[in-house]
Amino acid sequence: MNSKIKSLLDDPNALESLYQQDKVAFRRNFKEIFPEISQHELAQFWNARLNFKKDQEGISWGSSKDLLLVLCLAIGAGIVVKIPDIASIDEDFFFPRNISFIVFPFVIFYFAVKNRLGMVHSSLLLGFSLVAVFYINLLPDLPSSDTLILACIHLPLLFWGLLGSAFSGQDLRNLDLRMAFLRFNADTVIMGVVLGISFGLLSGLTIGLFNLIGLNIEEFYSQNILVVGLASIPILASHLTVFNPQLVNKVSPIIAKIFTPLVLVMLLTYLFAIIYSGKDPYNDREFLMLFNFLLIGVMALIFFSIAESSDQKSKLNYWLLVSLSTVTICVNCIALSAILFRISEWGITPNRLAVLGVNLLMLVHLLLVFRSLLKVFKQQKEMAIVGQTIASYLPIYMIWTLIVVFVFPLLFGFN
Repeated sequence: MNSKIKSLLDDPNALESLYQQDKVAFRRNFKEIFPEISQHELAQFWNARLNFKKDQEGISWGSSKDLLLVLCLAIGAGIVVKIPDIASIDEDFFFPRNISFIVFPFVIFYFAVKNRLGMVHSSLLLGFSLVAVFYINLLPDLPSSDTLILACIHLPLLFWGLLGSAFSGQDLRNLDLRMAFLRFNADTVIMGVVLGISFGLLSGLTIGLFNLIGLNIEEFYSQNILVVGLASIPILASHLTVFNPQLVNKVSPIIAKIFTPLVLVMLLTYLFAIIYSGKDPYNDREFLMLFNFLLIGVMALIFFSIAESSDQKSKLNYWLLVSLSTVTICVNCIALSAILFRISEWGITPNRLAVLGVNLLMLVHLLLVFRSLLKVFKQQKEMAIVGQTIASYLPIYMIWTLIVVFVFPLLFGFN
């Protein structure tokens, strides 16, 4: 981003657009290069703007219109979460299928309004959301159906992709915006966890105080206030992250720096422990499932770490990422060989095919990321190219998710 800022010093509109794409990275990089460009008038203006005290002190809640939008969306999320009570629908039927619609559509709508999406883009997002709602709820009520379980698990990922589309606005092919979206997710998760813990403490304190005076409000509070409050957290966390990136932008890199070496040590220890214990994912189904969840978690950490460090130069961080990527590729190969072994021994099932697909996608993605990391070392490229490799591959996951959600049930006869 450093070179981009320098090249746009004579184009105020383009520089503003670059700032809006990723405010956190812009601040960090502008501060690094300001001594080099301090004689430029536009650079002096931006230095004053970015260092204005009001921008660093206090919390911005946005305009009254922004707050009204957040309030309306929070109420909407609260209404959706209460649909089983309102319409007398079995909770075991409703929530596994509709958990995505409690969270994502309202955050998608928020960004559609904030980014002023065009009618065509907004209509496509709305249309697909409605199709997904009707489709997942019309699938046969077969609790033991593997394809139903897979569709319910993958549907949130599909809506996450729609959220990325709303976040990126009209420029869906912009890789920098995709990386900004990944950073936004990391920051929003942290903000959401903080809000969730705070709300949980408030709820416990409220119930405890009423119990002290002989009023048991636990059931009423849990069924009404608690569930509605939890449903509102995603939209509130998103809003606070958008208007106050400085609240958590220093926390995310710290988490990445702390956990990257720890996870690397854990993975290496775990691989040796597998050999010592005699456990293997080839004949133990539960162990293979846990193995794949571990792999997905480590993959997410790698992408998160690269997203947070794509504009920074650190040899230690670079070699940690290379090492972690190498070990994760080895873990992926073990998981992939295990699922291929199970398919060859016991045939294809929806679960095995879904796991095979995601393992292949992750392996290819990891290899591409590893190749980009080698380019950084051999060709003295910036870490940003690794982030671009991650961002350019994300639509492939969305295509596979579409197949699992919409094709698998039909392909396997809803079994």
